[in-house]
Amino acid sequence: MEGRRRVRLADKLGINARPDAIGPRLLILLEEVNATMKQLASYWERTRESGDPKVPAVDALNEILYMGRQVRMHVLLVAQSATARALGGPEVREQFATRILARYSLNAWRMLAPEVHPAPKSTKHPGRAQVVIGGSASETQVLFFTDAEAREWATTGEGITGKEHGVVPARPSPVQLQKPPAPASSPADFLNDAWSLTRLDDSAASAAATSVNPAPVDDDQRVGLREAQQHHLPDITVAALCYARANDRTFPGSVDKRGAELLYRVGDLKKRARNRPRAVSGTTDLD
Repeated sequence: MEGRRRVRLADKLGINARPDAIGPRLLILLEEVNATMKQLASYWERTRESGDPKVPAVDALNEILYMGRQVRMHVLLVAQSATARALGGPEVREQFATRILARYSLNAWRMLAPEVHPAPKSTKHPGRAQVVIGGSASETQVLFFTDAEAREWATTGEGITGKEHGVVPARPSPVQLQKPPAPASSPADFLNDAWSLTRLDDSAASAAATSVNPAPVDDDQRVGLREAQQHHLPDITVAALCYARANDRTFPGSVDKRGAELLYRVGDLKKRARNRPRAVSGTTDLD
């Protein structure tokens, strides 16, 4: 109903109307979509009467996905497996321009981001995800909140700790989200636009733009391949590293020499290990 009201209002106001004249920006969060869609279908099957539409809640979601962004309505969808069947069809899934994947399987990657190949290696690092936009993937450290912190931030825009400094801690990322200054207007007006609560200060915005956290101090060490394997990459053999150096054009370049031995930055080797191409199942190719 709200989406249709905004569309009618936009038609009435004309093409030169200010965007905020249509209404405040609305962010619609759809959580646990796999379970939700099944529950909606089950509920409507029990309560539907003759002549009723098939599943009106799903139809309404589709309308918002197709036309909502033009009237300042946006959907944040969270799913364990965002299959076309779960969302209502492949054309529905195509409405999401930004896709964030964490701890994904190879099948999930091929389903949601087939344009990015080879698929970067999934990691168990807390809060580490791949953000896919415009056909490219960026490894990104996302903010971490406890349940209590997330609830307070979502409802008030404030954090549990660090209030005296106006800062909400982000763990494990060093990127920090700054609490916005108190608005001149009323709190209700300030909360109208949900995106106004996520303003980054200059330093945080700069760090966020790099997608990946600044590397820890030990990632700046310069080591040979054998030392890197022993202390930093135990899951990869020295032979595999040497093979990759000779045959993989994406292998990081050396940054120094120790005698005749080439030295590499630890952070570069770790990143390459996370994103290295994987052998096809059933082959004997080196990782």
